[in-house]
Amino acid sequence: MKLIKSNNIIRYLLCLMMLFIKSLVFSQGRNSVFFMGYHDAPTSNEARMTFTNISYSLTLEQRDIPFEFTQGNISDENGNILMSSNGVFIANSTGDTMSNGSGLNPSQIVDDWKDFGLPMPYANIILPMPDDSNKYVLFHHTADYNINLFCREIFYSVVDLSMNGGLGQVISKNNIALADTFSWGFAACKHANGRDWWVVAMSHYATGMHVFLLTPDTLQYMGLQTFPVTSFLWGFVGQPTFSPDGEKFAFGGSYGANGMNYLSRVSLFNFDRCSGIFSLDTVIDFSDNYLSTATAFSPYSKYLYFASAENIYQYDTDSFGLIPHQLIATNDTFLSAPPTFYTDFNLMYLAANGKIYISSGSSVLDLHEMDYPDSAGVACNVNLHNIHTNCFFRGVPNHPNYYLGRLVGSPCDSLTSVSEIEHDFNFSISPNPNNGNFKIVYLLPQNKSGTLQIFDITGKQVYKQNLPPWSTMQYITLPKLANGVYQCVISSGNERVHKKLVVLNM
Repeated sequence: MKLIKSNNIIRYLLCLMMLFIKSLVFSQGRNSVFFMGYHDAPTSNEARMTFTNISYSLTLEQRDIPFEFTQGNISDENGNILMSSNGVFIANSTGDTMSNGSGLNPSQIVDDWKDFGLPMPYANIILPMPDDSNKYVLFHHTADYNINLFCREIFYSVVDLSMNGGLGQVISKNNIALADTFSWGFAACKHANGRDWWVVAMSHYATGMHVFLLTPDTLQYMGLQTFPVTSFLWGFVGQPTFSPDGEKFAFGGSYGANGMNYLSRVSLFNFDRCSGIFSLDTVIDFSDNYLSTATAFSPYSKYLYFASAENIYQYDTDSFGLIPHQLIATNDTFLSAPPTFYTDFNLMYLAANGKIYISSGSSVLDLHEMDYPDSAGVACNVNLHNIHTNCFFRGVPNHPNYYLGRLVGSPCDSLTSVSEIEHDFNFSISPNPNNGNFKIVYLLPQNKSGTLQIFDITGKQVYKQNLPPWSTMQYITLPKLANGVYQCVISSGNERVHKKLVVLNM
């Protein structure tokens, strides 16, 4: 009798623990959050989309930091927001001004836009400091009225999150990385060593890229790489972005106009993560008489998307130019905020759930969603204005692939011993399955796809699930299994890791 009572108490406590854990909300990781909204009135709505690997939640909120177009933010590994910046100031996790976080980008434009956030897309980006879990680097710039809205300086500021009880403090601000004349927009990609960061800023009229290397010790300017491409009209070149696998880079936009008929193109480059060298792959002219801004890659890096205000196009980057770009979606006449604001196409955002979201050029309440970016042609399935936010917004976050690993076997894979064979998947399971429900956290080698398999004590496979690249977490619901010990295996390529799994049905 005592043994039975003891077992019942243990089961009761386990049940309470599992109910508590299940009530928590977990997210993809560092790229989990998309902030929306600016302060056009004291009681105006702001919102946030919080992404998991497979879905999102949309919630309204009131916060101190507004966002127009410029948005850098970063979360921790569990999706909890750590900090954000709108180009005017740096906010802590509560959305309030971080200690010493005001006074970014000293300029007249910042003074004019202090109540909304800066109006330049991709004008900042937040990166973890290599080899320092407490520090983060914000790269940022603004525009200058005196030089046709181009930028004069590339700034960087450093945040230490160990200060102020975890809310952080800006310990170094408005440092000038380079003074020149720049177009708008930053992009970043992990170095092939898996630790350092390549940071790219577009040159004057977007005829080349200024390249920086962020290491644990320094920020080094690596020079300007120029290419024979047509100059753009303005400082904005259209979301400069790396592919998730780090092997490609693209930017686009409008480069000329005949009256109101805009000429548009997108330039696709190959990128060497060891050397930081770009090589021009192809230039695609997609002029359709409308202004162009948007650029994004699919999760598997195969397809490049770009858009004008009226049309979205897809290009197969593996086609060697043999397959032309395809029209996959056209804007309709839907009025998101009557009587004048249409939901056209402006900026694209590859989210943690593997879908692409498209904002509009005017402040609207609705967001477009692309379901299957790695599918060819119209099978990518663009849903026009299908997400109603109840919050006016225009910009999207600037998130690099924080989870891109080292390039194994490359000449610059120098941080890991060549004798190292087994990959550290950082694999964990929590909690022990309650009626078959649990969560796994993992890191796939080189962020390639993987497989989850579960075996019983006889070696029989009882469950199997594919793990998509760039994912780090999954919720698992098992079929009805008998109580006992099971073997849980994650594999990717020739590498695998094992964990024991105890199934306890209540």
